[in-house]
Amino acid sequence: MSLKINQLEYLSVKPDAPFGEIVESIWMVKNHAEEKREGIIIPDGKIDLFLFAGEGDSFEIFISGIHNGPAVKPPFPKSTMFAISFHPIAAEYIFKESFVGLKNNKQILPSDYWGFCKSDLKNFDLFYRKACEIIAVKLEKEIDDRKKKLFEIIYSAKGEITVEELSQQVSWSSRQINRYFNKWLGLSLKSYLNIIRFSNSLKQLKKGDFYPELNYGDQSHFIREVKKFAGVKPTILNKNENDRFIQLILMPET
Repeated sequence: MSLKINQLEYLSVKPDAPFGEIVESIWMVKNHAEEKREGIIIPDGKIDLFLFAGEGDSFEIFISGIHNGPAVKPPFPKSTMFAISFHPIAAEYIFKESFVGLKNNKQILPSDYWGFCKSDLKNFDLFYRKACEIIAVKLEKEIDDRKKKLFEIIYSAKGEITVEELSQQVSWSSRQINRYFNKWLGLSLKSYLNIIRFSNSLKQLKKGDFYPELNYGDQSHFIREVKKFAGVKPTILNKNENDRFIQLILMPET
């Protein structure tokens, strides 16, 4: 998907199998504006690896874990960002380390992490290919079928499924699944389901539809969940004054 909105240039590619089980998308955002303006990132249930170049010679690589609340993005005028958005299963199979300490947080990595460098920001197609090659090398073992099925069901159900239903469908006890989520991500399965459900509500919120569609108890419950994850009421999120909420700007109208 490619978009140009105001001073933002956005391109996102969903990788083919087998990378689709590990990677949600590989994407870039170029901000051509000179104005310094903060933005807000809202939870989407992904682990993100970023390459970022700002004004002058600034360059850094950083990674962020799962967020369960809004995060303020510093103003980055005249900047380029390439990123890989990983499904949570990547913690075990690609990074091979827990992301508990990175919940609602980020970590600056060495400027040559995974062999990336500032020059990789010159060409997105080459970056995409390089990223896929690196991930293929990092994926050293077959993904457990239960875990694969677990995330397939979560995403296809848009988070609109209970822990008990998931446990039955993947033949994996809810206690073991929760242990897995807490070990690798630092949150419970139910918390993760709520994040995915909220993320899937963004399209209807952008259209101005404030009636809950995804198994929320009632409208009050829906409003509470939106305020929890976005920090504002649905009506404020929909208005998106000054384009504060980055994901809403980049989300297509249909």
